[in-house]
Amino acid sequence: MKVLKLMAPMLVLGVIACSLKANASGLPSITKQRPKSRLDLVQLNTKDTYLAYSYYKQGVDHLLSGDYQRAIVDFTKAIEINPKYAEAYYERGFARGFLEDYQEAIVDFTKAIEINPKYAEAYYYRGLARRPLEDYQGAIVDFTKAIEINPKYAEAYYYRGLARRPLEDYQGAIVDFTKAIEINPKYALAYKNRGSAYFFLGNYQQAIVDFTKTIEINPRDAQAYSNRGLARLSLRNKKEAIKDLEKAVSLFQEQGKKAQAQETLELLQRLDFVPSEIRIV
Repeated sequence: MKVLKLMAPMLVLGVIACSLKANASGLPSITKQRPKSRLDLVQLNTKDTYLAYSYYKQGVDHLLSGDYQRAIVDFTKAIEINPKYAEAYYERGFARGFLEDYQEAIVDFTKAIEINPKYAEAYYYRGLARRPLEDYQGAIVDFTKAIEINPKYAEAYYYRGLARRPLEDYQGAIVDFTKAIEINPKYALAYKNRGSAYFFLGNYQQAIVDFTKTIEINPRDAQAYSNRGLARLSLRNKKEAIKDLEKAVSLFQEQGKKAQAQETLELLQRLDFVPSEIRIV
């Protein structure tokens, strides 16, 4: 497969929604995948039960309001009262993920799993916490365990597919993205990332199909237009590629993504010199 350094920063696996802190850290939004508390307050008297839950609930409120340090303090207090409080460990791991303290987040998710070995969400988020640390094999193991517990866990398939990307397991990634799409046919990011995997394998036609589907679901996905333009350029369809790249520039500008807009604009300006050398790194 050929490599075009100019295009390299632009064709990316769409991980925009996998962040936790201002879309920049390793975990997704806390508003998704939060399990209901089962209140694992074993052999506690009524007073302790109420107090532990009160700290837990207060911690969740602080977490949702963005006060992560206070959330950690509250979850820690709940754990001190009840060391078997799996949800408190889980939520504390969440708070630490927001602060990009991934090692300690992993410790907390691991403790939640020790208490409740069927805690699919804890495996899932531990896998996500491993990704910024570049522990992709460990992440795959965790996502796989989450899937074993919950075979309909679309997000676990999706992020397992993303974890396969740095390992250059594009075929495995395609299988995972396809499964995520089967569970959730409106999963735009899964289509986009499957398209990227097809691109890296040189299957530009199928990549175009997936990028097109992404755009159908989310017409304002500038990266999908950019990626489709690159795929069309790879097939020497310069006219359609320019249309896509121009659309991408417009959307990037509207969304305040100046760097991406500039990169795409520079590519458009150089197209007269590029077609015979298309490569992706």
